[in-house]
Amino acid sequence: MLLQIVLGVLALMLGVMIAAWAFGLAVKNGGWTDVFWSFGSGLLLAGAAFVATGADTSLARRLLVAAFMLVWGLRLGLYLAPRVAGHPEDARYAEFRRTAKNYPLTMLWVSLPQAPATALLALSVVTAAKRPEPSLDLRDALAALVFLTAIVGETIADAQMKRFRADPGNKGKVIETGLWAWSRHPNYFFQWLGWMAYPAMALDPSRPVSLLTLIAPAVMYVLLRYVSGVPPLEEAMLKSRGDRFRDYQARVGVFFPLPPKRVRPA
Repeated sequence: MLLQIVLGVLALMLGVMIAAWAFGLAVKNGGWTDVFWSFGSGLLLAGAAFVATGADTSLARRLLVAAFMLVWGLRLGLYLAPRVAGHPEDARYAEFRRTAKNYPLTMLWVSLPQAPATALLALSVVTAAKRPEPSLDLRDALAALVFLTAIVGETIADAQMKRFRADPGNKGKVIETGLWAWSRHPNYFFQWLGWMAYPAMALDPSRPVSLLTLIAPAVMYVLLRYVSGVPPLEEAMLKSRGDRFRDYQARVGVFFPLPPKRVRPA
C-alpha cells in the first residue's frame, strides 16, 4: 500500500506542476511554481497520511500527520502567494528568463522534478502515519513539539525579514538581527526542522521500514542547502549587497543557528 500511495502522489503532483508551469508562463512569473508546489504538496501529503491504513494503525495519528502537512502547506503557500503576486519575479526565475535559450522548456524541467521530490517526502510522511501503535503516545507528542517549534521559528524568521524589508532605511543593507544574527537562512533551517517530526514519531531500528522516515529531512536538507534554496539566494545577495553580504557570510553560519563569529579587523 505504501508504494501505491507514493505513486499516486507522484502522478497527482505531476499534474499540479504541469499546471504550475502553464500558469507561470501565462502570467509571466515563474514564482508561481513555488506556490503551486507548496499548496499541492501540503494537500496531497495530508491526503496520503489519512489513507495510510494498516494493522494497528491509529486514526488519531493519521489525522495528526495530515494536520502537520496541511498546516505546513497552507503556511508556506499563504506566505509565498502574496510575495509572488505583488513583487517582481524571483531572481532565480528572472535569470532563467534572461539567459535560457528556450525559457518555456527550461521552466518545464525546473517544474517537473518537484513532483518526484514530493513523492520522496511521502515515503516519510506515510511511514510515520502507519506506525503500528493503536494510540497516540509520547513519541507523537515529541513529533508535535518538533513540528510546532519549526512552524513558530519559520514564522518568526519570515516576520523579522518582512519588517526589515519594510523599513526604507534598510535598503541595500543585510539583516543581522533576531534569528538572522545566528543563521543566514533561519527560515530554511526551521523549514527543514519540521521534517524531523517524522523520524521523531516513528523511527525504530527494530523496524527497518521506519528508516524511510529519514528520507524527508535528508531530501529537504539537500534541496534547501545545496540546490534551490541557499545557493541561488546567496548568489543574488552577493550581486546586490557585495561586501556587506561577504562580511555577513564571514560571521554568521549558513544554515544551523549558532552564535556569530567574531572576525578580527584586517
